[in-house]
Amino acid sequence: MPLKPETRAKLKTVGTATVATALYKRGFRTQAIQDVHPLSPLQPTLVGEAFTLRYMPAREDLNGLEVFRDRAHPQRKAVEDCPPGAVLVMDSRKDARAASAGSILVTRLMQRGVAGVVTDGGFRDSTEIAQLGYCAYHHRPSAPTNLTLHQAIEINGPIGCGDAPVFPGDVILGDGDGVIVIPAHLADEIANEAVEMTAFEDFVTAEVRKGRSILGLYPPTDEKSLTDFAAWRKAVGR
Repeated sequence: MPLKPETRAKLKTVGTATVATALYKRGFRTQAIQDVHPLSPLQPTLVGEAFTLRYMPAREDLNGLEVFRDRAHPQRKAVEDCPPGAVLVMDSRKDARAASAGSILVTRLMQRGVAGVVTDGGFRDSTEIAQLGYCAYHHRPSAPTNLTLHQAIEINGPIGCGDAPVFPGDVILGDGDGVIVIPAHLADEIANEAVEMTAFEDFVTAEVRKGRSILGLYPPTDEKSLTDFAAWRKAVGR
């Protein structure tokens, strides 16, 4: 099921921490992509459907520079085929010793309207990528070409990225805390709940800043907390 525009818009207003809690309540514990970081603290929130690329360990006789001359090379093809609004998610085996991609390929994704890119490996030209104002996440900078260690092998199949299962079409949410994967069939439900959770958390934050104790407030075990929340929502239009 394609990601609805209204669901995309709602997810843009919530954080990965809130979504992680909503997923945990449904029994999902491994949806956070581990050890990936935004290249720039100023990049916007990332939302889009996963389009995947899988790397395997390179076999030297099959992974020379000449493979890039092939227009069907999986890395090059993934960059050209990833749909606008989607997120290219790369399984680099959590190995940042060689780059998953560099600034030219990431710039091409940006120019094509792809929402962002995530790898559990590393990017080369990371400073240039950080200056693009584009949603990009990796483990750490990495100068060597991906060919030295990684062989691109499959486009848009199920992958593991940073220990998280990612299926094509799953919804990717990224912010300053990291990246989380929302199973596609839960996207609408999670977005709606996360918006409600965010409203309550904003209310709680406002109350705590006034000096209120979290006891009975977070979670709202006191009836007065829920009454106060309803009044706050009415006052602020949330």
